[in-house]
Amino acid sequence: MSAGGPAHDAPPPALARRRRVLIAVVVGALVAGGIGFGASTMIKSPAQAAAEAGAPERDVLTADVELRVLRASLVVRGQVAAERTLTVSAAVSAAEGAEPLVTKAPLRAGDRVKAASVLVEISGRPVFALPGSLPAYRDLKPGARGPDVTQLREALAGRGFPSTADPAGEFGAGTQAALDAFYRSLGYDPRPVVEDGAAQVEAAMTSVTDAERALQDVRAADRQEEKTVVRAQEDLGRAEKALAAARLQAGAMLPASEVVFLDRFPARVESVTVGVGDRAPGSVMTISSGSLGVRGVLTPSQRGVVRSGQKVRILAEATGDEFDGTATSVTEPGGSVRREGGDGESEGGGEGEADGAGALATLNVTPDKKIDAALVGQEVRLTIEIKASRGKVLVVPFSAVSSAADGSTVVTVLARNGERRQIRVRPGLEGDGSVQVTPVPQDALAPGDRVIVGKAPGGEGGAR
Repeated sequence: MSAGGPAHDAPPPALARRRRVLIAVVVGALVAGGIGFGASTMIKSPAQAAAEAGAPERDVLTADVELRVLRASLVVRGQVAAERTLTVSAAVSAAEGAEPLVTKAPLRAGDRVKAASVLVEISGRPVFALPGSLPAYRDLKPGARGPDVTQLREALAGRGFPSTADPAGEFGAGTQAALDAFYRSLGYDPRPVVEDGAAQVEAAMTSVTDAERALQDVRAADRQEEKTVVRAQEDLGRAEKALAAARLQAGAMLPASEVVFLDRFPARVESVTVGVGDRAPGSVMTISSGSLGVRGVLTPSQRGVVRSGQKVRILAEATGDEFDGTATSVTEPGGSVRREGGDGESEGGGEGEADGAGALATLNVTPDKKIDAALVGQEVRLTIEIKASRGKVLVVPFSAVSSAADGSTVVTVLARNGERRQIRVRPGLEGDGSVQVTPVPQDALAPGDRVIVGKAPGGEGGAR
């Protein structure tokens, strides 16, 4: 032991070696743990990487697959109009060498027309409205028979001028007297059957007077011959019949040009094209009557798909009014009316006829509720339901459907991770920019799947 103080004892060599090994193990464990932790922050599963990366930047446009009832529809233009619209023509003849002129125009567009109203006056002669469904197609005068005569007599009786003395359906002296009284109640003289009727009556009266005197002379003779008396009586009878006939010819008649028969009142003036002092053209005004409906215009290609019974959605764009209706018939260009029966066949002409094959047809629509009279003449948009799917079906936009390399019809589904896969489909009903699709297999497509419908602006991708 040295002199300067006691010395520390050194550890044995074996113990020192064990300590060095332990320290090395600890340091190695710490290093290995650090490396593992760092690696764990850098190495990820594909699913985790896709989830953390989020959806890829879209270079395409997509739309959802829908499950709904698909309705195929057709949109056409139309107009609200009355059940019956007719044109009042100025067919009243003026004096010889004169031109027909409008001498009274009491109505304006939108005015209501009552029975027995004077619509217009042409060269001093009235044109009035009476109730009836048959149009005035001939002059009615003594001796006339038929349903139009019955219609006139009923219309006059409704205004307080009956003619019950005449046989049913016949224009006789009673009808003539009723017509005469009706004209005078409007402030007009009736037009006579013949212009020289008064002269004929005067001549017939003279003949009756002569026959009466001749009979009186025969009876006053000292020696009466029975044959002479009989002949005088016959002459008198013929003269009296001639007088009655002359009076009928001198009495009232109803010119077809002076009356308009309307099936319902009040009617409505749709338009007036003349004023007082104007020359009377062929048409002076338009009048409508009956319940209000809608008339649409169909092109030749549309005529083949529209049928009676189809549902129609009606939109008055000017007012925003919207209501439902039903297609009741199609009036073909030639005037025939097509109403489809249960077998789909036309009852009155149809498409494919030679006449008017390229012309426009008229679709007649009956609204499900009463239309406000203020909408008369308004333009409307008609959406006609041509066909509907049977229940809910898978629906995609038209632009989502394309053809694959093998010629099959496909849609391209875009998954959340950006994966694209083509699904084979069978297209079905089309309508409103969409198409029904049936996937093959059926579980390959579901509502909510996103299908590619086009390329996004500036994108490089696209529907395949």
